[in-house]
Amino acid sequence: MILHTSIQGKGEPIVFLHTGLQTGLTDFEYQRAFFQRHYQVISPDLRGHGHSVVANFSNFFDESANDLFETLEHVGIDSAHIVGGSIGALVAIIFAKKHPKKVKSLTISGVMPLKPDNWEELHLKDIEQQSHLLQKEEVADYFNQIHRGDWREALLITQDSTWYPFHEIKDIHALKMPILCIVGEGKRDEIEGACYYQEINSNMHIAVVPFAAHLVQDEQPEIYTKMLDSFLMKYGDANIKMGEES
Repeated sequence: MILHTSIQGKGEPIVFLHTGLQTGLTDFEYQRAFFQRHYQVISPDLRGHGHSVVANFSNFFDESANDLFETLEHVGIDSAHIVGGSIGALVAIIFAKKHPKKVKSLTISGVMPLKPDNWEELHLKDIEQQSHLLQKEEVADYFNQIHRGDWREALLITQDSTWYPFHEIKDIHALKMPILCIVGEGKRDEIEGACYYQEINSNMHIAVVPFAAHLVQDEQPEIYTKMLDSFLMKYGDANIKMGEES
């Protein structure tokens, strides 16, 4: 399917893939405002999120990668810098493996390529936290406002303990594009995963951000943006300096 997509700015294309239960316009807000001054910023709603309404959530990650390919073809993008956080990062990795020629560079955060020994315990805690959060009326109202479809169906894909695509994202040794993995110091499993990635792929760069955990782009937006900007200056076509006025 062609995803509902916002496009802002001109220049080299950057695709921002949002976290779960967010949309293209509610996530990476700080980063989009910064990069749209010098880049073409592309912000799709992943399937089942925002205005990308879909009833079928089976094989979510593979289908989401297909959606992104169709969307970039539709808007005439030959290749782009792909940036993803959490679920968006999982989609980004699978997309890069399936369509490497479409990816100028890959930036990811909030991923665990190595399945933790206590994964079942962690998964149960996540479900409990989600259940507690969704009992709050203001939270449900917020999600009802930003999603046209049934966002609860999108949430259900994470209820099964086998939902996380460890097998698909673990092996990235064949990826040839520059890769940046930004992790928060508060997520040990994600730091270990980033180090593992660097061991198997020499194109991998790691940035550990203090006072942050899973959602680094929100918890430390300025640091995250500086890291991404420096990465794109090195591996992109544009020559952009942090803080440069348009």
